[in-house]
Amino acid sequence: MDKRDEQEAKEKREEREKVLSHGFAKTRKSLIARLDNWEDQRTWDEFYQTYWRLIYSVGLKSGLRSEEAFDCVQETILSIAKQSKKNMYDPDQGSFKAWLMNMTRWRINDQFRKRKKDTAMSYGSEYEEGRKTAVIDRLEDPKGDTLDRLWETEWKQNIAEAALEKVKGQVSPKQYQIFDYYVVKQWDAKKVQDMLSVSMAQVYLAKHRVGAVLKKELAKLEKE
Repeated sequence: MDKRDEQEAKEKREEREKVLSHGFAKTRKSLIARLDNWEDQRTWDEFYQTYWRLIYSVGLKSGLRSEEAFDCVQETILSIAKQSKKNMYDPDQGSFKAWLMNMTRWRINDQFRKRKKDTAMSYGSEYEEGRKTAVIDRLEDPKGDTLDRLWETEWKQNIAEAALEKVKGQVSPKQYQIFDYYVVKQWDAKKVQDMLSVSMAQVYLAKHRVGAVLKKELAKLEKE
């Protein structure tokens, strides 16, 4: 990849992050407003911060548009908050991960039904709708495991990213940057050393210290 391609790829990533950041802030603000009269609002804000990317990504890969996926995020978390308030989640009946997957699946379905209703009078939209709903139909097939596999992959990635976000507030920016380049991005140790003007000992020390904090946060999130 030449410098021009690298620059274009960088600009696309930045644009995507800008869209995600805007959608995140807008959805979070709307969600918190709807939770305004509920107790322990801070807990739900933290829950949103931890799981919104997981729900958004699964919705997107199921065929939803970006704005529909953000609506799916909000409605899923609101549904979970309501059920939790009524103590409707029973850990003895299954894992939280499976419960969250089902709650997300139902909200994805809601978005497709809403799209179908909104575009019912348009032949072109109906054709597109048929093509899109075929995606979720396959995901919902009780004989298939497409959604299960998608969810498992996104779950692991989301837990890792959520843990890394928590780690950022517990280590120095320099140590986190070293860890990010060396462990997350898998740069060669010498490249990290030259790029950040640090010693090899600092590289290995950051790997050990930040890695230990990350391991604790991952265990905590999995337990929760």
